[in-house]
Amino acid sequence: MYHTWMRYFTPSPVHHRLGLVCLGVGLQHGTLPTVGPRTLDHHVAVVVSAGGGWYRGADGRRTTVTAPALIWLTPGTPHHYAADPGTGWDEAFVDFSGPATATYTELGYIEPDRPVVPLSDAAPARAAIGRIARAARPGNPLLEVETGAAVHELLVALRRARADTNADGDPVLAALTRDAFQPLSVAEHAARHGMTSAELRTAVRRAAGCSPKDYLLTVRLGRAKELLAATELPVAAVARRVGYDDPAYFSRLFTRRVGTAPIRFREQQGRSVHGGWSNRVPDPEHPPTIAPRSV
Repeated sequence: MYHTWMRYFTPSPVHHRLGLVCLGVGLQHGTLPTVGPRTLDHHVAVVVSAGGGWYRGADGRRTTVTAPALIWLTPGTPHHYAADPGTGWDEAFVDFSGPATATYTELGYIEPDRPVVPLSDAAPARAAIGRIARAARPGNPLLEVETGAAVHELLVALRRARADTNADGDPVLAALTRDAFQPLSVAEHAARHGMTSAELRTAVRRAAGCSPKDYLLTVRLGRAKELLAATELPVAAVARRVGYDDPAYFSRLFTRRVGTAPIRFREQQGRSVHGGWSNRVPDPEHPPTIAPRSV
């Protein structure tokens, strides 16, 4: 026995240009019918939050699925899966498409070569799917945009919930962020982790969707922007603080990657904070506020 609820949509070509569109959403539980064999022309994220079953892909291999887990169904890939007939499973799925799927795949958020992904927690993904289901109410004028935005949120939630990422994020990325401003080569960063350069490239590509060099550059330029916007430090001092002894090279690099020179960026964004500034992430439950004036 099983229970199922689902809705399907047909977004317009204009909505497709937003990058991601939701094509359908469903919530099911119990001993569900076997799916496939079939091949789709779009993506589906199937989140299994309880129970278990199996998945079989194009290679014919049968993979055990144990909750919490994600099953990626990608365009053009034959697949076949089912819940265990004895236990069943709880499943939530989202069908989606759009040009942004190529970028999410390049960044490692969608993994065509890894169709079954263990999750540490299915709750955040289920919450995002729940928002899509609520947006699917009849007559919602924001349906396509609201559900499309929630697909972005779902992909982030699924990436964060991967069982190979701990609660504090990826440890390799955390260490690179910590050491980004030191004058170390990629090989030296790798050696600190007991890795070869190739192993570090693979780890960073898998975690962040880019090379170690690009990741370090992103961290350095992000800090440089903060210093330019929030302090009155000269550009040369900003360059030194983020790891560049040559301010001219830093300025050329900043201009090429950001699209504007450091001085121009400061003019556009600068907010001198004489009392200092904080790099602590605000608590969303208790954001910084201005105390009311006493009368």
